Amino acid sequence: MTTANPLLSDWNTPFEMPPFDLIKDAHFAPAFEQAFAETRAHIAAIAQNSDAPTYENTIDALEDPNSLMDRVAGVFSNISGADTNPTLEDLQRDLSPKWAALNSEITMNEALFARIETLYNARATLDLSAEQTRVLELYYQDFVRAGAKLRGADRARLKAIMQRLAELGTAFTQNLLADERDWFMQLAKSDLDGCPDFLCDAAAEAAKERQIEGYVITLSRSLIVPFLQFSPRRDLRQRAFTAWGMRGENGGDTDNRAHVSETLALRHERAQLLGFETFADFKLQPEMAGTPDRVRDLLMAVWHPAKAAADADAAVLTEMMAQDGIEGDLAPWDWRYYAEKRRSAEHDLDEAELKPYFQLDQMIAAQFDCATRLFGLEFRELDMPLYHKDARAWEVTRNGRHMAVFIGDYFARASKRSGAWCSRFRGQSALGGEQRPITVNVCNFAKAPSGQPSLLTFDDARTLFHEFGHALHSMLSDVTYGYISGTSVARDFVELPSQLYEHWLSVPEVLEKFARHAETDQPIPAELLSRLLAAENFDQGFATVEYCASALVDLAFHTETPPADPLQKQAEVLDRIGMPAAITMRHATPHFAHVFSGDGYSSGYYSYMWSEVMDADAFAAFQETGDAFDPDMAASLERNIYSAGGSQPADVLYKNFRGSLPKVDALLAGRGLA
Repeated sequence: MTTANPLLSDWNTPFEMPPFDLIKDAHFAPAFEQAFAETRAHIAAIAQNSDAPTYENTIDALEDPNSLMDRVAGVFSNISGADTNPTLEDLQRDLSPKWAALNSEITMNEALFARIETLYNARATLDLSAEQTRVLELYYQDFVRAGAKLRGADRARLKAIMQRLAELGTAFTQNLLADERDWFMQLAKSDLDGCPDFLCDAAAEAAKERQIEGYVITLSRSLIVPFLQFSPRRDLRQRAFTAWGMRGENGGDTDNRAHVSETLALRHERAQLLGFETFADFKLQPEMAGTPDRVRDLLMAVWHPAKAAADADAAVLTEMMAQDGIEGDLAPWDWRYYAEKRRSAEHDLDEAELKPYFQLDQMIAAQFDCATRLFGLEFRELDMPLYHKDARAWEVTRNGRHMAVFIGDYFARASKRSGAWCSRFRGQSALGGEQRPITVNVCNFAKAPSGQPSLLTFDDARTLFHEFGHALHSMLSDVTYGYISGTSVARDFVELPSQLYEHWLSVPEVLEKFARHAETDQPIPAELLSRLLAAENFDQGFATVEYCASALVDLAFHTETPPADPLQKQAEVLDRIGMPAAITMRHATPHFAHVFSGDGYSSGYYSYMWSEVMDADAFAAFQETGDAFDPDMAASLERNIYSAGGSQPADVLYKNFRGSLPKVDALLAGRGLA
């Protein structure tokens, strides 16, 4: 297996792409076995080097551009998220604690840390570049935060905690995927009376994928949200919404509640071992926000006007429901249905009229065109093997220079976890030779029947632009060290490039060019476009409340005593802030993957809003020039944000672009809540 294993061979493929057509599930285990062994040998060679520590023999050596682990893990992690199966899930459960153990071995290697600390203490005398100094400081900080200064029982305990947290995160993710994969609601054509054709077509395609007669509503957001918007059947809306809200909370083997409770307890213990009062104090220390109090202040400054707007909207929707002869309170499965009716009435917008103008292929062309106009990038579609037949790839160039390979994987399927994300098979670096990135966007849009164009909602198109903003952050990266390349920045800064890029979708000239009718190829009428853009902030009270509630629960989980019953704590927090009864958290705790599938966004779900304060202000810089594609502003944006990675602290990067940090007023104005 080893000699025939493509993961262990040189990739003599165009752009050194993974040879997806040759990689089989059985190749991963032996490849990881060798990767673990090579990584341990490489670290031992650095740590045990008898020469005095230098930047080259320590930091540069750690930045191994030929790491087998990076190569194998890059392929496995992406495929196991986007096209998993029981074999890969078993291996993922086996690997997660081993990865955690290896990371602990590295960061708690006393000899290795001693070399880093020696360089760190002498950094002012080493004649380092600004980037080298930044990388050294981050290595030192990250090793300390990973327990490098712990000794004895504390060190052993932290290792055990990290391994167990890795197991819990993997189990959480797989349980959530199982619940999403296994539930569906089979419908007859009459059950979809009153629903637009695009929803019926998507439901038919979902049934076909599952080899079921008729129509199916699944828990994919691209199916369930339009069903909740358009179905006049309140009983079916309630059934679907309840299943959506109960993911991870259904009892049995896929229930996540015990995992959440144990995760919170272990995170708290981890933070205290490292000298912090709470996990939020630990987690926020290196972020822009810095402290839980600053996060809470931001969220509450937005919460109060958002809740007021949502309460006012709820009164209107309740009256609409009463006019339909339905007594009682507005329920969560009613909100989207009556909000859509209200949007249609007040803004004369019909989703069935709008959606044909948002073809997936046209919106992909739009995101590429904006990148061409802003950054001079060009895109050429490639014909090569990928990990799934629905995935597509493009070479990205600028002035003839290869910049990246971009992969787009856009359609929902049972083997893919929910949501949308950007990842990479390979990151950018220049140490030891230029290495350009292979970046992937993964979405979960509803797939149209064969022969028909796949249509997006305007929100779907926004998601497409959002994830491509992350991809640009990776593809435009221009630093020496992979440790700080692309999206390797503060968590509450990483959403700035993605959320900022969303703004170009709403530029009228972009939509006038690319929003073309799927059947007639006519551009979106100016009057319809005007109504669409006028309604952009419609229902922002609802959207902001469901988001802020999730962020506030996340913060409470990690600033207060770990709860024995996380759902009781969730209820207490929502009661404390006065959560409207007809709105639920965007991500209830048992399916809050941002926070519990790993600790990437733990104590950090606020990050989207923190970044939104900046993205509103950053796009205003273009608006002030009178040109959304102003070349000088675009050059500054690339230089200071998109290409800079983590080469400077996030606040410095932003100030270099804009001159100063913005206040929350920009966000409130952008959401229509000022």
